Amino acid sequence: MFDSKKRIDVEDSNTCAAVNGRREFLGGLAALGASALLPGCASDAGQSAAARGKPHRIDIHHHLLPPKYVAELPTHIKGENPPPWSPARSIEDMDKNGIATSITSLMQPQVWFGDVALGRRLARESNDYAATLVRDYPGRYGIFATLPLPDVEGSLREIEYAMDVLKADGFGLMTSYAGKYLGDPQFWPIWEELNRRKAVVYNHPLSVDCCRNPVAQYIQNSAIEYATDTSRMIATLLFSGAAARFPDIQWIHSHGGGTMPFLYSRYTRQEAALKDRQKVLPNGVAHEVRKFYYDTAQANHAGALAALLKLAPVSQVMFGTDFPYRPGSEAVVGLTSYGFSAAELEAIDRGNALRLMPRWRAV
Repeated sequence: MFDSKKRIDVEDSNTCAAVNGRREFLGGLAALGASALLPGCASDAGQSAAARGKPHRIDIHHHLLPPKYVAELPTHIKGENPPPWSPARSIEDMDKNGIATSITSLMQPQVWFGDVALGRRLARESNDYAATLVRDYPGRYGIFATLPLPDVEGSLREIEYAMDVLKADGFGLMTSYAGKYLGDPQFWPIWEELNRRKAVVYNHPLSVDCCRNPVAQYIQNSAIEYATDTSRMIATLLFSGAAARFPDIQWIHSHGGGTMPFLYSRYTRQEAALKDRQKVLPNGVAHEVRKFYYDTAQANHAGALAALLKLAPVSQVMFGTDFPYRPGSEAVVGLTSYGFSAAELEAIDRGNALRLMPRWRAV
């Protein structure tokens, strides 16, 4: 059983959000007492959304499947068989599972197929489609915009459009493009701009050409390769120096960080062997790993949560479903059965996301 007293790190970094989490679950006079613990944390009048049963969760791992993109996808790549998706199906699952808002990100493999013009067109069309959901379903959807990486010029243009025109919440990217992982210096001009904007960057794994599943006759490619791909990408952020060089980017890693929590001692051993450690990792692996954010899609079972929470505080864990590839109920059941305190659950379900995306506080 999870010992919440040992993991109440959320108190330190989530401050009022953690207290608001207590109000969500305790309500009434008990809530007023909790808010009094920290000055400047105003209590909400009346009963909270969670107490009333109103959707309150914020899903930061919710795939966007634009109909035009899905129809065109087979002409660019084979083997992708996306499940049925529509705004109606999406909102139905959200309502069943207490999800107020989903921040959408384009399904894998996104928009890079070796053609710069195509990538730019698909990125713009997908981001515009995400914006129509925001307009047509007020309060229900946010945007993690896609970029036409590895096209640097096109990506810089799309950053400006997505943030300044569409008011995107951040960016949803793949772990690698054209064989290069996100930590590669090729992408650093992109990270410089996103660091300047203090942007949120969520990333999602895919199957890379170098490492196709050698046991495909027994198990799907995504079952093993996706989690491993996230771990590779995290390693490149750490050991290229990108994580330390761009400290104002808020990185969110899918699926509880993949297999990174299980490989952590190998990362720290690699750190110890670095000759230029002060340049590459001046604050150390542990600092960066605790600073990253992690979603709970397909990482909401006891083994994954226990491993992740040994390395990162509750304040860095975020609610994610992987819809439509997984139902929202999987994440809800996994998290609520783990043994988190009410305040910790509120932080994961909502409070931690609000720290990065405060505009959803009123929803």
